[in-house]
Amino acid sequence: MGNLIHTIASDGSCICVAADTTDIVAAAEQYHKTSAVVTAALGRLLTAASIMGSQMKNQQDSVTLRLAGGGPAGTLIAVSDSQGNPRGYVENPIVELPLNPQGKLDVAGAVGKNGTLSVIRDVGGKEPASGYVPLISGEIAEDITSYFAVSEQIPTVCALGVLVNPDLTVRAAGGYLIQLLPGAGEGTIDRIERNLQGVLPVSTMVDQGMTPMEIAQTVLAGFDPQVLEERRISYRCNCSRQRVQRALLSLGRQELESLLEKEREVQVECHFCDKKYLFSASELRALLEHVEQKGEGAV
Repeated sequence: MGNLIHTIASDGSCICVAADTTDIVAAAEQYHKTSAVVTAALGRLLTAASIMGSQMKNQQDSVTLRLAGGGPAGTLIAVSDSQGNPRGYVENPIVELPLNPQGKLDVAGAVGKNGTLSVIRDVGGKEPASGYVPLISGEIAEDITSYFAVSEQIPTVCALGVLVNPDLTVRAAGGYLIQLLPGAGEGTIDRIERNLQGVLPVSTMVDQGMTPMEIAQTVLAGFDPQVLEERRISYRCNCSRQRVQRALLSLGRQELESLLEKEREVQVECHFCDKKYLFSASELRALLEHVEQKGEGAV
């Protein structure tokens, strides 16, 4: 389980959401068997999705982050519910690259820099609200910051980090998001900038045993941050056999007939947790009969 906390400066000038996502990123590595650099990339995106999801208002709300930068890892996707429980997927889980010039995992090299970060918010309306920005660095945190500045006009600082052990297990992972609230003055910005000049990388803070509250207190030093909410979070996939059935029904009569002709059974694998769902020929036939009764393509 991870930990996530929402805090607000005592003067109401800014907020900070901080999270320890070590167990979440470890679960993703176990599900997808990612190489070290892909674990770091996907872990950062999962952490960002968790923090952003936890800011949504209603229980059924969700946010999806889609990062397509043209790098060898392919497209990365992270989805979080409104409680901050994320799940994720990466197109190519195994990428091997030399360390970057700073001697760290080359996340930007794996992700790529020529593409976009898309943010889709589903709040129960007819269509989800979506926005996207060109990638700035491919390091993900800077791209999240850019998204908030460009698409939502919210001055934001985002930090994300993942430490991977030599045996590919996850040593530490976490992140924080600082946002100015309406009415914040230049003094607030200056103080935050001074605080961040001496702050350790967020993954180092988590590795040293700092809690999300201690991280928030560090980055908001002098603001006397107050706790708004604290919660436990985890890697959580919402797949089920019923959901897969609905997906098969949505294929329509022609596609289901084709499956029956070619396959004696169909195995459907969840991209997010690798769980496998097996449907026999008789089950596929029952689905086909349901579609025929409702009309082709009905669900």
